Amino acid sequence: MIDNDKPQEEAANEDVKAELKGVPEEFLSDGEETGEDGGDDLNEALESLRRDLEETKQEVLYAKADTQNVRRRAEKDIQDARNYAATGFARDVLSVWDNLSRAVDAIPGSLREDEKMKGLVVGIEATQRELEKVFKQNGIERIAALDMPLDPNQHQAMMEVPTDEKEPGTIVQEMQSGWMIKNRLLRPAMVAVAKKPE
Repeated sequence: MIDNDKPQEEAANEDVKAELKGVPEEFLSDGEETGEDGGDDLNEALESLRRDLEETKQEVLYAKADTQNVRRRAEKDIQDARNYAATGFARDVLSVWDNLSRAVDAIPGSLREDEKMKGLVVGIEATQRELEKVFKQNGIERIAALDMPLDPNQHQAMMEVPTDEKEPGTIVQEMQSGWMIKNRLLRPAMVAVAKKPE
């Protein structure tokens, strides 16, 4: 039976040798030949792997933070697009508002009392109120101007009016109404500002 085991062992050794063919010698040693130099190499390799692991962890953290920032920016851009999508359209409709306001202001009192024209006047005023309501529903609001101090972020001074009745820098006349959409300026109010007389 011992004689039968030898050919099997030799065949197994030959199979192992065939499997390990091409593997570098340093990987084939059992570790018995490794002295202190081999242990140092192993420690250095381990330290290098630990440093690489730490660097990779940092890179992953930075990548996660960057991804989160990109996501937040995208969410903000989407929200802004929703809030201000109608800005161009709203700016165009303001000229309709201006013309409608001028039409209402130009109606003389005698025409308002005339029975034949009363329906037309009421219809124009109702249209103006409806337009105001639609503006409000879409976050478009008129900027307060008269008797307010000049705010360069909302008002555009077109001229100065010498007067003692108002403090200098106070708005005394509004030539064109200003409008905001949500918290952004849609159109500044064009105004005349009080100044001290000479």
